[in-house]
Amino acid sequence: MADSNSESDFLKDFKIPTYILVPESKVVNVHPVPPCPVVVFVNSKSGGQLGGDLLVTFRSLLNENQVFDLEKESPDKVLRRIYVNLEKLNGDEFAVKIKERLRLIVAGGDGTAGWLLGVVCDLKLSHPPPIATVPLGTGNNLPFAFGWGKKNPGTNRHSVKSFLSQVMKAKEMKIDNWHICMRMRAPKEGSCDPIAPLELPHSLHAFHRVSEGDEMNVEGCHTFRGGFWNYFSMGMDAQVSYAFHSERKLHPEKFKNQLINQSTYAKLGCTQGWFMAPLFHPSGNIAQLAKVKIMKKHGPWQELNIPHSIRSIICLNLPSFSGGLNPWGTPSTLMRRDRDLTPPYVDDGLLEIVGFRDGWHGLVLLAPKGHGTRLAQAHRIRFEFHKAAYDHTYMRIDGEPWKQPLPVDDDTVVVEISHLGQVNMLATHESRSKSVRDPSTHSHNNDEEEDSNEEDSAQEGEEFRKFGAADTFRIPDEVDISHLS
Repeated sequence: MADSNSESDFLKDFKIPTYILVPESKVVNVHPVPPCPVVVFVNSKSGGQLGGDLLVTFRSLLNENQVFDLEKESPDKVLRRIYVNLEKLNGDEFAVKIKERLRLIVAGGDGTAGWLLGVVCDLKLSHPPPIATVPLGTGNNLPFAFGWGKKNPGTNRHSVKSFLSQVMKAKEMKIDNWHICMRMRAPKEGSCDPIAPLELPHSLHAFHRVSEGDEMNVEGCHTFRGGFWNYFSMGMDAQVSYAFHSERKLHPEKFKNQLINQSTYAKLGCTQGWFMAPLFHPSGNIAQLAKVKIMKKHGPWQELNIPHSIRSIICLNLPSFSGGLNPWGTPSTLMRRDRDLTPPYVDDGLLEIVGFRDGWHGLVLLAPKGHGTRLAQAHRIRFEFHKAAYDHTYMRIDGEPWKQPLPVDDDTVVVEISHLGQVNMLATHESRSKSVRDPSTHSHNNDEEEDSNEEDSAQEGEEFRKFGAADTFRIPDEVDISHLS
């Protein structure tokens, strides 16, 4: 009985009464105001059976009206309904406090988390709630970057209560939001839609064609717009991801286990030629595909020199890629002085641009202080694709890939990335993400600043870190690369 009372008292700190959540419900007097009211979104299809199990557990512990299945109701509809109701209850002191203290929880993959972040940003709420993420995907870069881990969580009552306890203790941290615009001339025949043949999931937040009246539209062109939080990548790494998503779409029954997913991903990295890129893709480098221009926070566009060996380029917002790796690392004092490079902050209005030659180059990330080829940091980035030897390339946003057609004549496809705003995340004490606003961050980075002077290599003989999910770069033990074609 004592344990039951203890659990009930604990859960009161998170529960929201029905009249706050469901319009026209009977108003009840509830005191005191919970210190950490939460609204929970669960992608019941994520993590195999785990998403469904987690949904059941959250609903058994909290008011079931504050726990939503994203397979049945989208977050924009839910939040719009709740906040409209809160506005109607503006004279209710309890409702005002709920709005001030509200925190959101989202359980799913990086795409699901990005979907919710995009919705919160788009709604332009007067008091936008901070967001905690439960890792239920394959990469789980967003949860890992803010200290929530990357392994699929437990779904029993004890595990969920432990997570709620962490949510209450977590600190708020700003994160940059990036807008992406793609424009291409309407073809004389055929389609130029950027996503084919895969259907575009909600989680991409979302590449969609702009309307004719949109200010971004240009006569005679098709324009698409979207957004991302973690990264935009192009080239061989996106090609491997596309192969993985295509296979999973065809055979979803084979992709219900996180470890199997990661192993399949790594095998595809081999069969797609990522580990033998100079042999399988001799002319598939970024410099041949596109001209890249960057803009600092203040100043004109500058052309970025991309080495001809680079076959994959990644524009990073968070220090977590491919299941927890940090391709940028922490530049040394020399790098900061000579190249004006800084450590990666998630709220500085800058993207880190990193290049990779092939899968072997990517393996340096598994070594202490290993990093990719640091190309630049930028406030805006512009890719101009001209007619080339290839009629398509591969792109990826926050884990969601697509096959992008390239010009078949002398027209240009333009992709431009720019800073859009910020939202609030919740971070644990194990957060890898750093803020420019946090003085302790700067002293911490000074302790770790001396990385290798060799831009593309890790120090030999050092022990490899066991991240466990470098899907794009790791070769599984059971794969014999000598027999791959």
